[in-house]
Amino acid sequence: MRIGVNRETFQRLLESLTNSEAKQSGNFVETAKLASQLLSEQLEVNQVSIWSWSKDQHIQFAVARAGKAVACERPKHLADLEMYIAELRRHLHIAADDACNDMRLLELQTDYFIPNDIGRCLDVAIRINGHIEGVLSLERTKQMPAWENAEIDIATHVADQLALALATNDAYQKDEMLSLFQSAIDNSRQITMLVNLHQERVEYVNAAHQLITGIAPEQIVGKSLYELVYFKEHPHEARQTLKQLCCGDYVRGMYSFHHLAGHEVWIKFAASQFDTPLGNHFALISAEDYTDIRHSQLELEYLAWHCNLTGLYNRPYFKRTLDRMAEGWLIMVNLMGFKRYNDTYGHELGDEMLVEVGRRLRSFSSSHFGDSHTCARVGSDEFALLLHSSEVADLSLLVTKLHQQLSHPVSFGCESVDVRPAIAIVDISKVASTVSPLTCADIALQSAKKKQGHTIQTFTSTLLDAFKDDAELERDLNHAIRTRQFELYYQPLKDLQTQRYIGAEALIRWHHPKRGVLYPGAFIDIAEQTGLINAIGSWVLEAACKQLYLWQHHDINLSMHVNVSARQFFGGNLYEQVWDLLNRYPLKSRSLILEITETELMEDIRYATNLCQELAELGVGLAIDDFGTGYSSMRYLKQFPISKLKIDRSFITDLNISHQSREIVSAIIAMAKALNISLTAEGVENTEQETFLTENLCHQAQGFLYSPALRQAEFSSFIENAKEAVLH
Repeated sequence: MRIGVNRETFQRLLESLTNSEAKQSGNFVETAKLASQLLSEQLEVNQVSIWSWSKDQHIQFAVARAGKAVACERPKHLADLEMYIAELRRHLHIAADDACNDMRLLELQTDYFIPNDIGRCLDVAIRINGHIEGVLSLERTKQMPAWENAEIDIATHVADQLALALATNDAYQKDEMLSLFQSAIDNSRQITMLVNLHQERVEYVNAAHQLITGIAPEQIVGKSLYELVYFKEHPHEARQTLKQLCCGDYVRGMYSFHHLAGHEVWIKFAASQFDTPLGNHFALISAEDYTDIRHSQLELEYLAWHCNLTGLYNRPYFKRTLDRMAEGWLIMVNLMGFKRYNDTYGHELGDEMLVEVGRRLRSFSSSHFGDSHTCARVGSDEFALLLHSSEVADLSLLVTKLHQQLSHPVSFGCESVDVRPAIAIVDISKVASTVSPLTCADIALQSAKKKQGHTIQTFTSTLLDAFKDDAELERDLNHAIRTRQFELYYQPLKDLQTQRYIGAEALIRWHHPKRGVLYPGAFIDIAEQTGLINAIGSWVLEAACKQLYLWQHHDINLSMHVNVSARQFFGGNLYEQVWDLLNRYPLKSRSLILEITETELMEDIRYATNLCQELAELGVGLAIDDFGTGYSSMRYLKQFPISKLKIDRSFITDLNISHQSREIVSAIIAMAKALNISLTAEGVENTEQETFLTENLCHQAQGFLYSPALRQAEFSSFIENAKEAVLH
């Protein structure tokens, strides 16, 4: 029976739909299924379908269907149905009795109506608050009756009920989401706070506030902002944050406060302003407990800026601090001989010494300079102290006290070891604009190390001039090596018992194009510091071997003494160099004698012992130069294959006036005799010294009493004349 003539059926359909549980509960999908089923049963239609549009109004999808299945679906993309949608928005429904030719449905005809044999179509908009949210669609074949007003009316009423169900569903979903959000915020472990900016009052805070701060929400909700712990412990920062919020800025920050239980807590927060529909200004603040992360950051920061051995600041932190200073004082401390100590006693005890020195430096600095200083370990054996104020009373006296305190022996069990600090002092304000304070400290340290007693040096312009002069000399030295500006001079060695000259010491001279003839003391230190000593030493050794070979070839039987630096001796290739030279210049056994100071020899006893044994096997003699000024022991003298000791000139110079020097020289002569080692006295300048040495059975002597160092031709003439004098 047709719906248009049976209004009772129409009423029952609407009542069934309106009073359904699905409709009452706002279940849109079930309401749509019921509506499509009722319409399919009560109206003469081919198919009933209900479509829902996505929130972005881009896609439609079928929610419910009833009736005959279709071969092809309606287009899903609403962008393809612009004319259709425009018509729906204008008239809210489209009743077409010739769907395949109706221009309002042009976009549906080819791909939907014609393939599915749909001749008549009634589409009604499902609207909420004037916005189309979906479509109720009724479809018939061409053979079925045309649409009547009653059918259009009932379809419109059903669409309205579907809209109500959909609206109810949306409201329930919104309520559920609000409830979900409220529950999520209430149970969150992050603080969420709402603040009324106009009244400067806390309107809401969740339970996390009590977990993190120890203060319950009810204690602050409704209270002034100034009651918050942030405003109490950090008033200036808090007021600045509030000012930024009122200006509409997004604010982030971090602060610490004291928990009610007494421990420190770090908070990280973010805050932003928003306006309510009524125009009230609020701020939403979210915050989290940042304590663990902050402690990890502080620990990493500590590791990044501190020496993990001494606990002092490290070089990067020190350098960053120094770079920011325009005034103040830089005090640099270097532990002289630390490498030797480290190699002798082992790295573990070496570390203990560094820790103790660091402790002394920190203790002294805290006692005398308060908080206005920075202590750092800036190298393996270097420490630094930055004084941030230029006004330091009695600085020289304080540095002297520091030197004394650092110099106290360090005890390890039963052993006690002396600490030998060298200290440089730099006035940062006087050098910062021209020279790096670190460079100045290095220059002053080099000078301090050469001093006797208190090895303390304040940087001065004189030292800088000397440094620049040394830098220029270094450049000249490089050029001298390339262009062979060196020459060997020879000082004769005299046998005190036979009164014959039995050897020569090869001494280098530099013919500088501007400075004239330079003695070793003018450039050897620079050569050693820069590593150029290896190239110079190699040239000296080869030139001396070549000259000795020529003398021996002409029956001039002499020994040749050649000085070897520590860097050359421990460089790793001295043996190979000597072996190569002896193959090129065959020399008499023991006629080539290498000299090294006893202090340098002790730097690495095991290596030195092995190398000396290997050189001895090549027929090379070893002499300890400047004997008496170092700390070699009888055990080591017996351990090395030493062929000669050379008494340091400082003892010989004082022979005439110092009873102590005479006793020391006599003891050295007696020791050499006991060890069956040849002995040479250096720096003999008068006959009284020669007489003492001869009477005490010293073997050989050299010095200005006999001759200064001579050029090769002059030396040959000197030796020849000396031979003739002995014969006559």
